[in-house]
Parts: sequence; structure tokens; C-alpha cells
Amino acid sequence: MHPAFARILVGLYPRDWRDRYGGEFTAMLEADRGGLRASIDVIGSALAERVFPTGGLMSQDSNSFGAMVKHPSAFVPMAMSLTALAVVLGHIAIFGAAREADEGAAAHIWQLLIAGQLPVLLFFAVKWLQRAPKQTIFVLALQAGAVLASMAPVFYLNL
Repeated sequence: MHPAFARILVGLYPRDWRDRYGGEFTAMLEADRGGLRASIDVIGSALAERVFPTGGLMSQDSNSFGAMVKHPSAFVPMAMSLTALAVVLGHIAIFGAAREADEGAAAHIWQLLIAGQLPVLLFFAVKWLQRAPKQTIFVLALQAGAVLASMAPVFYLNL
């Protein structure tokens, strides 16, 4: 691979990563012929490293936002909210937005998903608020946004 192109690809990685591995990785890229597939792989890894920094020697902050979102107590409530939203939208797509006399299975599933995430949210807040307050607030705000997104069609359409 051309040395200038190898330096550009390594430049896509975060500074901490480049300080630790940049020289060695650049030398490896220069020694390899490297085709389009290798370049795409390096670009994807660099983007992943920026969003979800790896821990260990290169990253001193294991409580970054990306690392925090990987914890099950952080992403499970968001997944439950998005699943509740999918249940509501799926029900609307199949049966329409008319209010029914009986709530039905979709409403009960939605209620269980919304109520079931509250203990997990409480656990997450208690565990992480003192350790990393800024990142925890951001994750809780993201979780609140997911809850509000799943509640919006229910209240807007009066279901």
C-alpha cells in the first residue's frame, strides 16, 4: 500500500489508538499490498473504534459513552422501548388506529415492556451515577427518548 494512503487510513483512528498502535499499524499497511477490501475494513474498524473505544492499554476511560452503552443494564431498556414501539406500530399497521373495547394482546405486551424496564433503569442509575455521572446522564437521556418514542403513538392516537 502506498505510504501516504496508509497514513491517511491510520489517521482515521482516535488519537489514543494512534499513539499506541499507529507506527506499527502504518508499517504493516505499507508492507501489505492492501486492496479495496482491506481499505474498507480499516475504515470500518476506525469508525467502530471512534464509536465504541476498546478498553485496556489504549483507552484510559472505560466509562466513555460508547463503553457505557455496551452494558446490558444500559441497552436492554432501550431495546425494550424500541420493541414496544415496534409492537404499537405493527398493531397500527395490521389493525389500524381505531380504539378497541378490549385492550388486546398488543397493549398488554406494550405495558409489560414499558413497566419491565423500570427496575433495569433503576439498577443502571444506582450502579453508574456515582462512577460516571456525565455519561450516565447521557445514557439515561437516550433511554428516556426511547421511552417517549414508544409512548408517542399511544398518546397521539389515543390508543
